Amino acid sequence: MSTMTKTVALAAGLALATVAAQPALAAKKDAAPAAASASGGTIVQGLGVASFDAIIANSNAYKAAETQRQTTYKAQFDQAQARNTALNAQIKPLVDKFNADRQGGKVAQAALEQQAGSIQQLQESGKAELQRILQPVGLSQAYVNEQIEDKLNDAVKAAMGKKGVSILISPDAILAVNGGAYNLNQDILNELNTALPSAQLVPPAGWEPRQVREQRAQAQAAQGQAAPAAPATAPTGR
Repeated sequence: MSTMTKTVALAAGLALATVAAQPALAAKKDAAPAAASASGGTIVQGLGVASFDAIIANSNAYKAAETQRQTTYKAQFDQAQARNTALNAQIKPLVDKFNADRQGGKVAQAALEQQAGSIQQLQESGKAELQRILQPVGLSQAYVNEQIEDKLNDAVKAAMGKKGVSILISPDAILAVNGGAYNLNQDILNELNTALPSAQLVPPAGWEPRQVREQRAQAQAAQGQAAPAAPATAPTGR
């Protein structure tokens, strides 16, 4: 079972995604760090290519956290797996009956829709339950990623400075590069591993991901702007 993405499947193709934090990192972890190369051409000095997703996913801090998380959060993983098994056992007979009734052609459409609605309700409630169980895992993933991202900008600047790179672009933005001349992934990764050899796995109590904190701050700022100003007090004459 993948550490990065925990996916539990219900019977007959009904899937419950319990934790799918940072799917882009999982997809690019083992990908080539640079875009497809093409032979020939002139090297453009000062230009570099780097994939931040691949760099983060291959950093020492990220990989160590992925391994440690399996042990630290084993209780949550085991609980989610056991609950998923129970959900499968509960839903599979309902799915089998629905399919049989639909194929038999003797059950009214309204009754079939009611069966489908019950299955969907169980699926959604099960998904929510599994997400609650694995919420600490998702917070841990977000906490580790945020620590790495906080160091990434300085690592990028340091690598660019040492390589004399003034413009850095993503592999997704180009069609091809001339061999590895522009690839700055390893240089940035080396700087990142030096700056952050390891990350804290368990977030402190009450910690929230950056996106949640920013959304709350924006909401509070909007409420502050919408609040009516206090009426001015007329001066008191003597």
